[in-house]
Amino acid sequence: MSIEKELSELLLRIGAVQFGEFTLKDGRKSPFYLDLRILVSHPAALARVGRAMIRRVDAVSYDRLAGIPYAGLPIAVAMSMISGRPLVYARKELKDYGTQQRVEGEFHAGERVVMVDDVITSGGAKLEAMAPLRDAGLVVEDVVVVVDRRSGDGAALAAAGLRLHSVLEVGTLLDHLRGAEAVDDADLRRAREFLAE
Repeated sequence: MSIEKELSELLLRIGAVQFGEFTLKDGRKSPFYLDLRILVSHPAALARVGRAMIRRVDAVSYDRLAGIPYAGLPIAVAMSMISGRPLVYARKELKDYGTQQRVEGEFHAGERVVMVDDVITSGGAKLEAMAPLRDAGLVVEDVVVVVDRRSGDGAALAAAGLRLHSVLEVGTLLDHLRGAEAVDDADLRRAREFLAE
């Protein structure tokens, strides 16, 4: 069984892939939803995803992982624990006490980091997460996600000097779910029609 098929079925089994009617961040109605935040409740699945993510960036030269809060952070922690690579993360909000650092964790300017997140849709969150890392002197040229929704994010990331690496593309994930007992063919058809719009 391929890694893509194994992970597609695993994500469905734990409830990270859902079919129905969902409102996306941009206001559109989607017939399916990817909720990889649920991975934190499934340690074995989180570890499996972490190993697949490490394999996906095996050819990339980097010093540290940079988890994108909130959904990408536990995936990055899993990757760090499995690979032994150190981790940093940029805070979403600046705290007004303690060290008041925007980037948490130990790092040195000039080090290369790979940003880690769960899903990419528009790419906006990745660009926002990249800014404080670069401002801190880190070199950010790569981002790895579990699922790429293929929503036209490639150009924006490329313009910002980022290369996208994904374990699964959403079309591939849907292909692997065809024939799964828990998935209705009509749900898959609606999901594909939505992606084609």
